[in-house]
Amino acid sequence: MGSVPVKDLKKYSDTLLLPQTSLSMRHDAAVVERTFANKTGSQLYRWQLEHLDGPLFVLHDGPPYANGRLHMGHALNKIIKDIINRFNVLVGRKVHYVPGWDCHGLPIENKALAALGADPHTLPPATIRAKAKEFAIQEVAAQKEEFKSLGIMADWDNEKATYRTLDSRYEMRQLRVFQKMVDRVGLIYRQHKPVYYSPSSRSALAEAELVYQDNHVSHSAYVCFELDTQQTLKPAVGSLIKGHKQIRLLIWTTTPWTLSANMGIAVNSVMTYSFVESENLPGLTIVAEERLDALADILGQYTIVGQAQGSDLAGSRYRSPFPVEASRPVIPSNHVTTDSGTGLVHCAPAHGAEDYRAFLALDPASFKSGLLCHVDGEGNFTDDIAEVVGNSAAKELIGQDIMKAGSRSIIKLLEVAGALVKVQTIRHRYPYDWKTGEPVITLATSQWFANLENIKEAALNALTAVQFYPEVSRNRLTSFIRSRSEWCISRQRAWGVPIPALYHIPTDRAVLDSRSIGHILSVLESKGTDYWWDGPVDGFVPPHLRKDGISLSSEWRKGTDTMDVWFDSGTSWSMLTSLRGGNEVLADVCVEGSDQHRGWFQSQLLTFIGSFHHANEQTRAPYRTLVTHGMVLDESGKKMSKSLGNIIRPETIIRGGKDLKKEPAYGADVLRLWGASADFGADSPLGKTALGQSAEVLRKIRNSARFILGNIGDASSRKDFDPVPWELLGPIERYVMTELRQLEETVLENYKSHDFAKVVTALSNFTNTTLSSLYFDITKDTLYANTPDSIERRSIVTVLEKILDSLTSLVAPITPHLAEEIHHHAHGGGEDVTTRGSVFEKKWQPLNSLDVKSALAVRRRVMLLLEQARENKQLRNSLEAGIDLLLPSQGDSTWRELDVLRCDPTILKTLSVVSDVRVLDEAAFLDPKQEPRWEYTTTLHPPSTSPSQSEAPVSVDIPANAIGIRVRSALLSKCPRCWTFTRKEHTDLCARCDDAVRGSK
Repeated sequence: MGSVPVKDLKKYSDTLLLPQTSLSMRHDAAVVERTFANKTGSQLYRWQLEHLDGPLFVLHDGPPYANGRLHMGHALNKIIKDIINRFNVLVGRKVHYVPGWDCHGLPIENKALAALGADPHTLPPATIRAKAKEFAIQEVAAQKEEFKSLGIMADWDNEKATYRTLDSRYEMRQLRVFQKMVDRVGLIYRQHKPVYYSPSSRSALAEAELVYQDNHVSHSAYVCFELDTQQTLKPAVGSLIKGHKQIRLLIWTTTPWTLSANMGIAVNSVMTYSFVESENLPGLTIVAEERLDALADILGQYTIVGQAQGSDLAGSRYRSPFPVEASRPVIPSNHVTTDSGTGLVHCAPAHGAEDYRAFLALDPASFKSGLLCHVDGEGNFTDDIAEVVGNSAAKELIGQDIMKAGSRSIIKLLEVAGALVKVQTIRHRYPYDWKTGEPVITLATSQWFANLENIKEAALNALTAVQFYPEVSRNRLTSFIRSRSEWCISRQRAWGVPIPALYHIPTDRAVLDSRSIGHILSVLESKGTDYWWDGPVDGFVPPHLRKDGISLSSEWRKGTDTMDVWFDSGTSWSMLTSLRGGNEVLADVCVEGSDQHRGWFQSQLLTFIGSFHHANEQTRAPYRTLVTHGMVLDESGKKMSKSLGNIIRPETIIRGGKDLKKEPAYGADVLRLWGASADFGADSPLGKTALGQSAEVLRKIRNSARFILGNIGDASSRKDFDPVPWELLGPIERYVMTELRQLEETVLENYKSHDFAKVVTALSNFTNTTLSSLYFDITKDTLYANTPDSIERRSIVTVLEKILDSLTSLVAPITPHLAEEIHHHAHGGGEDVTTRGSVFEKKWQPLNSLDVKSALAVRRRVMLLLEQARENKQLRNSLEAGIDLLLPSQGDSTWRELDVLRCDPTILKTLSVVSDVRVLDEAAFLDPKQEPRWEYTTTLHPPSTSPSQSEAPVSVDIPANAIGIRVRSALLSKCPRCWTFTRKEHTDLCARCDDAVRGSK
């Protein structure tokens, strides 16, 4: 082989078709996203509403709470929604997406109260509401800008294209839904009963507003109550206590503060109770037989005097350790178990739902009127406690916090009375207010409820037709609904939608029926919901409740309760009723975090089903598909929280932190790639590693587009390009097109199933493996050195155009800014981005396919042999090598695709980036005429006979049905123009380059 002087290597560089593109190598996120934000955001949303004629697709937005800056949970939620919306635009559907905000509730009211700086009890509701509204609107505006920075497609600048639960038109729709539920007999009712109550919120809470902490600390107490032996006892009990002066019932409680409200002790009728003499307790002590071992440290050494059934104890009476005169009953109840405690349960019906139900079942009429409760709305003991503990003791108790000093004071009183056996500090699971992070209590108050027993089955039936992603989330939602019997819908706050009930002052009777609510809503329709607080009661009392000569203001008052915020957001489906006619499902998709199985997913379904008059009138849900994502964790798997200092703000990821080296500005597309890459059915970790990986995926996609654009030119330079038809494409081009088609099928399937992590994986594998490691590498020679009109180069350009078109569309839902930038540069570039349409305006068109797997199998063996030559310092560049092939006979059926190599061996040359390929017969293969400087030989067995295709043995023993593969040194000299070893001695260029140079002169 002849060598080429170094100076001649650059002689022909200007005759090569080297890549040129206006798409920069560096992704400047700030510039790109600022440039294309409106085009791919508000402008695109309006365009698709006007121009797309495909079926309507409705993604119903669960409203985030309008309080504070966005966190990563907000970002993940909106990114997932936006990917779904953009994919539907891409396939030609008209998307309806109206972002919303949940604007009522305690946190906003607390911010308003803090700003007002006054005692909330002295402020009129109108003052609080005005300040709260001002704050909520301010927060909505701030969050809207942050959502826009994520690249979310919506008509952000049109107020009518978003919704806020504080808007009058929204509130009136909500009240109309409530009216329908009131019209449904037995669904909405008022009752004085124990509910979850948050002293920190000064309001009742629903189950969905609770979070449970496993490490709550309580001071539990073992307390004895004296059995009243003066009463007539059942024989089984009376015979056991003869001769014993003191008989005590041992109870255990984790809420000692409820003991002042004790109204009974519950036993299980079918359980056995032991009467024991113990060294630690005087007299006889009664406990459940199955709890004796667990109570060993309380009782000490003991002797069982006798046993009786719970049914024998039921009906007995006992006396409280407090100086209250009346004795209390022992009652039967199935909620007594042997899992913990003593088998005897202290009952305070004002502070326990199970206690309440047990007493209600015994005597509904007399029980409600005598409910004992000594706790106010702030969680402090009231003056009424003096009736139980006596005036002297009450002086210390009144006004004390029941969870703190009040509980300790009760324990002290029990100790003085000789009833306290033991106090223990325990850590256990306990409910907290999810908004304030403070513990809740159970407290009897008068509240409004929705009776879910009336609609629960219809709701569960409706869910059977709903698709769930992931499917396992179906069980979570159905179990929450199945376990609920009622929904406490009233709250004791000023900032919210009013429950339009009237109260008869002389009797405190609540009126909320079809006629009263109809009249009230007609007033609010014309004057606005604020008028409920501002206007006089006279205007709200309907004619049928008025009496001549009686002042309405002295006879009636307006209710002050507001609706649960879950009822607010839960009725948002009412905005969608006019979108589709007939009996169609309102929303195609709803997407929220896993916590919304207890919240918005549930409240939507219940208010929708409950707003119809009869259970069989509506058996469908308001949504067709529910997509659930997990929470965002830090890189170590911990929940993000301010106390841990591990919060990462979306804004910081997009724009960077104070120190850009530590917190670089990744841009929205990298954040979106992370969101798409996450297995959002589970909790998703986020940190430098995850963001770095997403940035690398974005870089690879960008570089792939840049390589293509550099080699095919922009739209103006391609206007006269003559693409090669499919039937004339080479096998490699057909193979790459097949891979592209398979990519499209994979991506399409996973976009439809909302598995975006598989979309990202498929795109990453295609750009890294099929493009960068294979097709780009093997086509550079032809792209750079062939003439523009050669069929080989035109074939590659034809394929690259298809790749760019598909790749841009495939990534567009996830990285819209990058897709718009690529689309812009593919159509000429320039500073003005408004003159060309969006990438989303072209409907995604799939491709056809072909396969050349046998050629790739040979290539894999070639690459192993080339690597051996490199390791032995015989090869620096693969172009220094050539390939000899020995193929099985044409009639051998074990290799079905070898004809592609027989007909066109240059396929393998291109695939392997070597300088030449020869297909030889057996004699020439075993004894080649031209002796190479070095060589490596291997075999490739057919899949049915090959013992191991992972090996690459060096051998010249070729079995009959195997392929013989030899990699050797190139046989010709290096061409100074294309650098392949295809130049004959005593010539300046190889034949191809000589033609190209002559043609360019």
